[in-house]
Amino acid sequence: MVVHSQSAALDHCSLIKTCKPTTSVFKGIPVVDLRDPEAKTLIVKACEEYGFFKLVNHGVPMEFFTRLEAEALKFFNLPQSDKDKAGPPDPFGYGVKKIGSNGDVGWVEYLLLNTNPQITSLKSLTVFRETPEIFRSSAVNDYIQAVKRMTFEVVELMADGLKIEPRDALSRLLRDEKSDSCFRLNHYPPCPELQALGGRNLIGFGEHTDPQIISVLRSNNTSGLQICLRDKTWVSVPPDQTSFFINVGDALQVMTNGRLRSVRHRVLAESMRSRVSMIYFGGPPLSEKIAPLASLMAKGEESLYEEFTWWEYKTSAYKSRLGDYRLGLFEKKTGGAAGQ
Repeated sequence: MVVHSQSAALDHCSLIKTCKPTTSVFKGIPVVDLRDPEAKTLIVKACEEYGFFKLVNHGVPMEFFTRLEAEALKFFNLPQSDKDKAGPPDPFGYGVKKIGSNGDVGWVEYLLLNTNPQITSLKSLTVFRETPEIFRSSAVNDYIQAVKRMTFEVVELMADGLKIEPRDALSRLLRDEKSDSCFRLNHYPPCPELQALGGRNLIGFGEHTDPQIISVLRSNNTSGLQICLRDKTWVSVPPDQTSFFINVGDALQVMTNGRLRSVRHRVLAESMRSRVSMIYFGGPPLSEKIAPLASLMAKGEESLYEEFTWWEYKTSAYKSRLGDYRLGLFEKKTGGAAGQ
């Protein structure tokens, strides 16, 4: 994804959405120290208010970050013809600009990899087979296994804070050998021609919520990530390459009957610096029924959602546009709606 002239760049951008610049850098991002005795309370408070928080003192070695980021950049800097051997995505594999199959595009290229050893993705294997000297699978596996262990701890602390019984009600879904989890590497190349867009920002990855239970993001020190607050204001999240950012997903919103809310977010392109992000999406097994957890429901409280399987929701999400309110199709029409 290399562009050598302004006219070519603008032609490349012609189908990609832009937005008005956002100057507000949000300094109120909740920060949770994983070793803080009050972490369980702070996690729940952050997820109730924002559906999002920064996690520090997480225990994942920095060398895992730097090694995977270096190898990812080596891959993304390959000639386009070499990268294309790992695509098009099915949904796993390499993709460029096109996000999903329903017309969404962004200033991004990516690798989507399966994290379930029970399911073999030919496209994932292609990445490692075609570029073994660059993309050693051990770099991916070491990182994913460490992040998984940390994520299990986070959701168990979340369960403690919410008084969910048993405390592994969430983590068991991610630990399950049939867990439908995945791992994504995003590369947002610099776009020096941004000034030709009349002061508007170029969308790297359009606004959306994540459909899974939880998302765990780490990026380099290039800005671009934004979240949407409850008042519909978009704010920029200051980057921190040593920490993780945790997102509540749609499935967790349903399992908590709307108490925790999935966060709408997007990424904007930078003019001079590339952004690299790595995201673990923790999902349940495809056959898992998604419904509010009984231990969270007050006496007489009604579910805001129709019960569905993860397969049903995932299938519905893949048929939608990126920015659609996907949970709307599964809200009960009586007894109140959860809203966006």
